[in-house]
Amino acid sequence: MTTDIRDMKATAFNTIRDTVREVAKDMARAMAAMCDLIIPRYCIVCGRRLLLYEKYICIYCVADFPFTYNWRITHNRMADRFNTMIQRDIEGRMAAPACDTSQPGREAYAYAAALFLYRGDAPYRRIPYRIKYHGDTAAGRYFGEILGKRLASARHFDDADMVIPVPLHWQRKWARGYNQAEIIAKEVAAATGASLRTDILIRKRKTKTQTRLDVDSKARNVKGAFAVREKFVNSIPPAHHILIVDDVFTTGATINACFNALRTIYGPEVRISAVTLAFVDNG
Repeated sequence: MTTDIRDMKATAFNTIRDTVREVAKDMARAMAAMCDLIIPRYCIVCGRRLLLYEKYICIYCVADFPFTYNWRITHNRMADRFNTMIQRDIEGRMAAPACDTSQPGREAYAYAAALFLYRGDAPYRRIPYRIKYHGDTAAGRYFGEILGKRLASARHFDDADMVIPVPLHWQRKWARGYNQAEIIAKEVAAATGASLRTDILIRKRKTKTQTRLDVDSKARNVKGAFAVREKFVNSIPPAHHILIVDDVFTTGATINACFNALRTIYGPEVRISAVTLAFVDNG
């Protein structure tokens, strides 16, 4: 008898709990619908008005989303471009008269991945633009989470234990109010289980915007712009695989400059890879 009463109470409790949850969901949907009536939401990509269950981009733009799928491939066009820059810098150092010949300069192949392809004539370019210049940090978190989940599903990224966003100069960050790379990196770190470190790298000088510079000018613009904070030079945070995160990979000059700064404290036994929301692939 006591057991029957206990079972009846448990059943009643579960029924009430499930009912409350369903009512709460219905109320949340009703509130969302009301908000959409008062403040309509529009697709970042095409500008179409979003439906209740759509987030940031409409189902039509989702269907045509230009995923790179390069997180599935260790050797891809983005990684090849990144590794070409790394090897060029190594050869330049080896050819220098003051080169330390005791360091062979060998590097493991650096991985690189981006969520989608960025083309100047494609409307999807509006995603990083919206995040970077229009203060849409919520969209940054949304697409950063998607990127992070895809990286977490890739075997060659599953050993990543540190995520470092490309730092902004303090004046630019103060003016903008946030660092878009940090917004994305936070979601990547959460999805992969790696630690987010915004305290290791700094941008020593305020550089020109890279948007209107050619390939060589971009490299010169950011060369030596990044450095490791002095307190970490002699007290190196342990790492096995570091992900440098930015919003867009165009020539790779910015991430490569960060790579070189990190190589001042980390040897080649620590893999350093590049991760971005978008990849500019000019063929």
